Amino acid sequence: MVKEEGKEEGREPSGQGVLQGKKVMVSSQSDADSLAESGYGVRTEKTKLALTLPEALYLASEKRLRVLAEGVEIEFPELLRRCRGEDPEVWAKYVLYRDLRSRGYVVREGSIGGMGFRVYERGAYPKKAAKYVVFPVREGNPVSMSRLSEVLLTAEAAKKKPIIAVIDRRGEIVYYSLTQYNPY
Repeated sequence: MVKEEGKEEGREPSGQGVLQGKKVMVSSQSDADSLAESGYGVRTEKTKLALTLPEALYLASEKRLRVLAEGVEIEFPELLRRCRGEDPEVWAKYVLYRDLRSRGYVVREGSIGGMGFRVYERGAYPKKAAKYVVFPVREGNPVSMSRLSEVLLTAEAAKKKPIIAVIDRRGEIVYYSLTQYNPY
């Protein structure tokens, strides 16, 4: 088999989307169905699926999605550049998203107070609610105690386990569970 430039041998992208601001829209019903079944995106209409930028970056990096902009297919580096223009923190979100997905979790953008990601236990999506809220912190960027307290209280109110993901400069991640200190 001949290897095409920019493609893994024997692996064709399984979908196509169009970059539209902070989303990548998948219009093909079969592509949308396949991706949604695996826990990607949010349905905007019966046949359309909206992917977040970290989802689109992950799928593009895994050669599961071709992304078009202005009618032309763009490669991963260009997609990342454009995504950074929409969200300066997209690289950290992508690195965290990629790590969690590579561990077998279904990852959804956090709807709990705009925090990080909701993470489902392996095999639980879509039958059960997310078990964790993973809040990304970039090494060297301070986070106030009041912000950590807000993350903890919001996650607990939603009956989720709060996790802090510290992303270092090399893209390595260390996970910490967040709990309240109760000396009694």
